[in-house]
Amino acid sequence: MFVRRIVTAAALAATLMTVSACNYEDLTPEKAPLPADLVRAINANHMGVNSPILVRLFKEESDMEVWKQKTDGTYGLLKTYKICAWSGKLGPKRREGDRQAPEGFYTVTPAQLNPKSNYHLAINMGYPNAYDRANGGTGQHLMIHGSCNSSGCYAMDDDQVQEIYTLARYSFDGGQRAFQIQAYPFHMTPKNMARHRNSEHYGFWQMLKKGSDYFEITRRPPNVGVCERKYIFDQTAETVANLSPSGACPSLAMPQLVAAKSQADEAKAAELAASMAPSEFATSSTFSYRTGDPITAEAYAQEQHRRPGYDREGRRIGGSSSDSILSLFK
Repeated sequence: MFVRRIVTAAALAATLMTVSACNYEDLTPEKAPLPADLVRAINANHMGVNSPILVRLFKEESDMEVWKQKTDGTYGLLKTYKICAWSGKLGPKRREGDRQAPEGFYTVTPAQLNPKSNYHLAINMGYPNAYDRANGGTGQHLMIHGSCNSSGCYAMDDDQVQEIYTLARYSFDGGQRAFQIQAYPFHMTPKNMARHRNSEHYGFWQMLKKGSDYFEITRRPPNVGVCERKYIFDQTAETVANLSPSGACPSLAMPQLVAAKSQADEAKAAELAASMAPSEFATSSTFSYRTGDPITAEAYAQEQHRRPGYDREGRRIGGSSSDSILSLFK
């Protein structure tokens, strides 16, 4: 297998040097093709390689889901990636320098893809959005990026971010003008809502859950608007586009199936919470970081939710050869 890879790589290199239509830029990370196994998964799930995508992030489980539009217009789950590192604790980002990874609904356009990142590719999430700004949120450059090290970002390993970046680029090549990122503290199940019922952020998470419920039922991205300094969902694109983040909300209408799910889940969460022992409720982290404070190794370890096998600088322990040209032929 190793010899065959060497021969294949050598043949490719020779072709690149002798055929004028090809050049080494074709192999740069930002222009890399989708891996063959991912293309097969796309086709098997009745999706197109250039069809639109949607991303969902879940902090507590360290999951990143990439969903892709199917031929019937709904979205199907293509792949789940384990987040390599995210910093802070459960709850939204509030201010620049708090090292919190954002929670909420964000929009990514082609201009937010960054092939020249200090890491191995990056995607700017679009923080602060209209909700964040309306609630005094500050900060910038909150990314999904390579290198297993986070200061408020969602860090992936280089192989993962390569796939995610390429999926985004292919969707834009196919005509998608922007894709949605839904960033949650955890999977928004009744059990998790019950576990976190005592959190100071519970009201905020109840609001996010309405958007999650819409997607879970319809398998389509909700239209997201901000009014009265809160998120609203399920309205027409024209309605949400004309909202004032601090202005009055319009009369809201939620699809019956979505409303039924929200009500049933809320009742179930209350039922579960009523029967839980105190030890079963999630405890809130007491860690806090004040901008400008030096961060000790102990404090850094406490706020850095990192996958095992990586050092403090986000480097894989023992090194990695995944960036070699040979990885193109796996």
